[in-house]
Amino acid sequence: MKEDTKAKLNQNHQHGSQQMCRTIEVVATVDHIDMSPPVMYPVVVAANTGDDLNLIPPLNFAMVDNGIFRSGFPDSANFSFLQTLGLRSIVCLCPEPYPEANTEFLKSNGIRLFQFGIEGYKNAPYHSMKHTGVTIWSFMTEPFVNIPEDTIREALKVVIDVRNHPVLIHCNRGKHRTGCLVGCLRKLQRWCLSSVFDEYQREESIGINRKR
Repeated sequence: MKEDTKAKLNQNHQHGSQQMCRTIEVVATVDHIDMSPPVMYPVVVAANTGDDLNLIPPLNFAMVDNGIFRSGFPDSANFSFLQTLGLRSIVCLCPEPYPEANTEFLKSNGIRLFQFGIEGYKNAPYHSMKHTGVTIWSFMTEPFVNIPEDTIREALKVVIDVRNHPVLIHCNRGKHRTGCLVGCLRKLQRWCLSSVFDEYQREESIGINRKR
């Protein structure tokens, strides 16, 4: 595929006018989903030098599976670290416009952005969403996240497509919205519900401890 040197903005609309996903393309458009087993993507870091001290991972960074990572919102201090991952794609679950510095970093490193704008809600009551092929939950935590079914389905398609790997999933703090998407991925991987919730709560508590 021939790489397009100019960033293109694509918009996918739900029910005509509602925006579901915004992408910045630096590679050719994906036309189908590849469900083949993931390829191993080892993280390669150069030999120890003084520059290694500048390799700062984003908040709440963790590996989800081969070629899949999660974190809070990266900033410029994390760019050197992200380069060591050899990312092809980033899935952002925040609705706000992507920062200019981050966009330039993606363009200069040939990384494609998939942005699914999911609002975060604080102090909202517990709510259980209906079954949609994979189980989608809302958790009794703050901020409460109400995830639109079609949006989470499209985000999952991006995450499981191995041609987008290595991929980084992030929201603001890398806990609730990211945790919900990872939880849905775990159900596709046939995890039992207790294990899914355990992972979600563990990542949430780690995030809380890191804030202190």
